[in-house]
Amino acid sequence: MRTLYRPLTVPTLAAAALLMAAPPVLAQMVELVAVDVKAVAQGYRASELTGKEVVNSENEEIGEIDDFVIGRDDHALFAVLQVGGFLGLGGHLVAVPFDSLALEGADGKIVLAGGTRDALNELPEFEYQDN
Repeated sequence: MRTLYRPLTVPTLAAAALLMAAPPVLAQMVELVAVDVKAVAQGYRASELTGKEVVNSENEEIGEIDDFVIGRDDHALFAVLQVGGFLGLGGHLVAVPFDSLALEGADGKIVLAGGTRDALNELPEFEYQDN
């Protein structure tokens, strides 16, 4: 039985040469940075903020923290608020940039300056994605 060999084409040879010339993929080195752990410990824990009421500049309750979401691409931080409804019923979720909230005092009072119930109810409804 005779075996037939196909001659290699120029594009095939060029691609093989490029693959052989490419440097091997190495693990990316990550530089660890020491942080001031005492300063970090004085911060607000997300688990302690979840469920807390959000007030506006006039100290009117306008919502409640439901959760926090970190953007996949830019790592932007968002607060998901439960708004509307009464006693947790009939409301809906909205997302606001975390930077729009002010955390005040040792108890972590959460203020959305200039926020109103009506304005929050007009925001698009947020829905969690199942990952």
